[in-house]
Amino acid sequence: MSEETYGRIVDTAYKLIAEHGLDHTSMSMIAREVGISKPAIYYYFTSKDVLIDVLFEELCKEMGFAKSFAVSDYTEHNFRDKLLEDGFHMIKEHQENPHFSRVVNEFLTLCLRNDTYRERIQAITKGFVTGFQDLLQQGVELGVVSGERIAAKAQLLTVVIDNIGNFMVMGYDFGSDYEQIWAEAVHNALNR
Repeated sequence: MSEETYGRIVDTAYKLIAEHGLDHTSMSMIAREVGISKPAIYYYFTSKDVLIDVLFEELCKEMGFAKSFAVSDYTEHNFRDKLLEDGFHMIKEHQENPHFSRVVNEFLTLCLRNDTYRERIQAITKGFVTGFQDLLQQGVELGVVSGERIAAKAQLLTVVIDNIGNFMVMGYDFGSDYEQIWAEAVHNALNR
């Protein structure tokens, strides 16, 4: 099995699913785009469902809280700026890779029919809430965040950063205002 071909299949599936959706992307389309025969793709993935599972797992690895927000990097002196910067970086990544949000939304739709996917997405979302709670609690200990309503503040930050990606997929062109939205959420979380 060629690792290079395996990777090209996954990358191509990702691109085609972003363009055509899960239901309208076939193994034949993927094989043709990769430049291999349809039977050859089944050597790497026994079914489209198996390929979708692999792609889903790869996406989940990219969506974790720690991938964008490293709690250990936050200090008393950089807390606010670091929180802004990490959120801005996440927004920029979404803007530079529009396929990511489209593919994630395809999987969100699939979550309505598949409990395993739904549970995994819920765990990622809970990971963001918990991650922001831990981060804000660290801010409390550093003396830069009020200790009031930490859970609600963490939920606010999670809802805002998650929905910025959703708005991008839907084509709302807030432009640089996405950064202003994140800045407002951070301001509210740290100052109230």
